[in-house]
Amino acid sequence: MGNNVLIDIKDVKKHFPLSKSWFEEKQYVKAVDGISFSINQGETFGLVGESGCGKSTTGRLINGLIKSDTGEVIFNGKDLASLSEKQWKAYRKKMQMIFQDPYASLSPRMKVKDILMEPLTIHFPRMSKQEKIETVKNLLDKCGISEFHLNKYPHEFSGGQRQRISIARALILQPELIIADEAVSALDVSIQSQILNLMKNLQKEFNLTYLFISHDLSVVEHISDRVGVMYLGNLIEVASKQSIFKDPKHPYTKSLLASIPQPDPSVKRERISLKGEIPSPSNPPTGCKFHTRCPLAMDVCKEKVPIMQKLNENQQVACHLY
Repeated sequence: MGNNVLIDIKDVKKHFPLSKSWFEEKQYVKAVDGISFSINQGETFGLVGESGCGKSTTGRLINGLIKSDTGEVIFNGKDLASLSEKQWKAYRKKMQMIFQDPYASLSPRMKVKDILMEPLTIHFPRMSKQEKIETVKNLLDKCGISEFHLNKYPHEFSGGQRQRISIARALILQPELIIADEAVSALDVSIQSQILNLMKNLQKEFNLTYLFISHDLSVVEHISDRVGVMYLGNLIEVASKQSIFKDPKHPYTKSLLASIPQPDPSVKRERISLKGEIPSPSNPPTGCKFHTRCPLAMDVCKEKVPIMQKLNENQQVACHLY
């Protein structure tokens, strides 16, 4: 794993308006509310949190599928917000996405070979058809799909096979960064491990960098080098995988880890019982957004927003307890 920063996210915000009426006071869903983190070349950064915390929005902001309101997304030293549509085309092939549902993300009307050849046709118009076919065959083989399946449609494959095709499509343009948004959550557990192992092998072979978005901490533990924990649009803890799973600092991180089923009964984790439900992202609590559910909340938590601070070389946390 290299130490060169490939992507640097600085104070990025994305608020979605709830009402478009001129007569109503505008309300916003604060999907991403000022997050900052970086991903090094060749590493896997896991982004975790409950549904609705802003994980997927973060992935789409990085990939330019939606535009941020404020902040910077710096990729290889270039601020992506400053790019024109034409310039984005060149950067688009450097960042690819793997989506949660492989059936929805693959066109049902296209054969596998056409799905994989389409990006090559767009980005490498001078490449011959034979070269495209050979490129597709080689990549499918690396992803565990035989060339005999080239003329099949997505519905003729299992969920695991479809996700392998989605991975091949993401890799066809030789990207530097892969954003995997819940890439294995729709698959059976036995298939999940196969896909995760495939992704790790491809990462070594192609020197890939991953942003791995998931709500499943056991999956993140299997594949990640570092982990960022999100709550209501903010990062609350960023640490190495070892630090997060052996010595979590934030009460929310501890509660997430406590909810993971333990196959070994001798392994004891600190139990943290959360109060109530997640507040609305359109009307988040003042101060620390987690204080309404936190069993360790103090008066300062209700008034003051905690700042992300470095505890050691491997761990940062945004919490008034530190």
